Amino acid sequence: MVYDRLGTKSLLQYCNPDAEIIYAGKSPGKHPFPQEKINQLLIEKAQSGKLVIRLKGGDPFVFGRGGEEVEALAKAGIPYEIVPGVTSAIAVPAYAGIPLTHRDYASSFAVITGHEPEGHKSLADKWRAIAPAADTLVFVMCMTNLREIISNLIAGGRNPATPVAVIAAGTQPQQVTVAGTLSNIVDKVNEAGLTHPAITVVGDIVALRDKLRWFD
Repeated sequence: MVYDRLGTKSLLQYCNPDAEIIYAGKSPGKHPFPQEKINQLLIEKAQSGKLVIRLKGGDPFVFGRGGEEVEALAKAGIPYEIVPGVTSAIAVPAYAGIPLTHRDYASSFAVITGHEPEGHKSLADKWRAIAPAADTLVFVMCMTNLREIISNLIAGGRNPATPVAVIAAGTQPQQVTVAGTLSNIVDKVNEAGLTHPAITVVGDIVALRDKLRWFD
């Protein structure tokens, strides 16, 4: 079993007592187990004749780097099975009482990363371009660049009065949600001291939270 930081540790109790359990978690700015090393570990364990389970949080194919790991397995000729999960981009807003779509508020949504490796196309350009493209915008891995994300959404045409919610530690007992608008959400998040991991939801749909917040 190779598991991540955001994988549910309680699931480890169902492992065979003789199973080898390896933690391969990463946090922002701390990657003691680089992705390339994880890929190689999965290959080596499988080639040694072991049944390998890769436990990841959310959905492995939605900003979970599952595609890279499966690509490495396929290249090595190792058979695999994919069990899809529920991405945090959907699950976390639901726990905060925010549906991503609603007949009266939003007929489209987009999921966007708030962080990419150096050398990729400017994220600022992408954030400005996506600003008017969907009714609801969901940003993952967004805390480090939250101020830049918000300023670029406004520069891209989003009304500063647009409702926003930032949900930290979503679906966990310590979940905290801070709501505001594009014009003040950064200050509110800083005042609340929110940290990783967090999801940011932008759009009129966020206003429904006042009526639908159940977890709080």
